[in-house]
Amino acid sequence: MLTGKQRAYLRGLASQLQPAVYIGKENLTAAVVTEMHDYLNAHELLKVKIQEGSDLDAKACANEAAQRLGAEFVQAIGRRFVLYRKAKDPEKRQIVLPK
Repeated sequence: MLTGKQRAYLRGLASQLQPAVYIGKENLTAAVVTEMHDYLNAHELLKVKIQEGSDLDAKACANEAAQRLGAEFVQAIGRRFVLYRKAKDPEKRQIVLPK
């Protein structure tokens, strides 16, 4: 579980990111979850955008995705949300969270 300070730090990092995964009218499919999983393995921090054709709520979608991926919900603003998952391999960790 992330602390408020850690969440704020991740929000700052995510503000510079462009969405890497887009969710369309098919909603949160297995292919989208797999793409999110692969991206989190490589980068630890993921920004997702929900397209206009989808009727998903960003926060609900983010919480479902986080649960399925074993990730942490960072924030949801508008139709975008951010997830974080620490790399399992210590050598691949790119983000050092504040205590």
